[in-house]
Amino acid sequence: QVQLVESGGGLVQPGGSLTLSCAASGSRFIFSLYAMGWYRQAPGKQRDLVAAITGETTTNYADSVKGRFTISRDNAKNTVYLQMNSLKVEDTAVYYCNAARNGFGSWGQGTQVTVSS
Repeated sequence: QVQLVESGGGLVQPGGSLTLSCAASGSRFIFSLYAMGWYRQAPGKQRDLVAAITGETTTNYADSVKGRFTISRDNAKNTVYLQMNSLKVEDTAVYYCNAARNGFGSWGQGTQVTVSS
């Protein structure tokens, strides 16, 4: 079983920046074997993929965040990050971390990001 703990959310003004972190742990858990992703869910909307990174550090981004967000991972620290720049009001959502391998995924509890003036 994989445990994921997100941190780094908060309130930021439009145009500002935040960095989210997700620390992963678990019994016999090998972080580098997992694809890691950040998803977000705004009120009344479905949960959507924001960015993902494989164990080989291949990345994938939603079109709405390309050029503004950067996903990275530190396999020595079992941690994945989401650097968010040029934040917009529409980026407001609960951001969730996901760890996936062999068709199975685990979720963190989420962290709130609010972009507002």
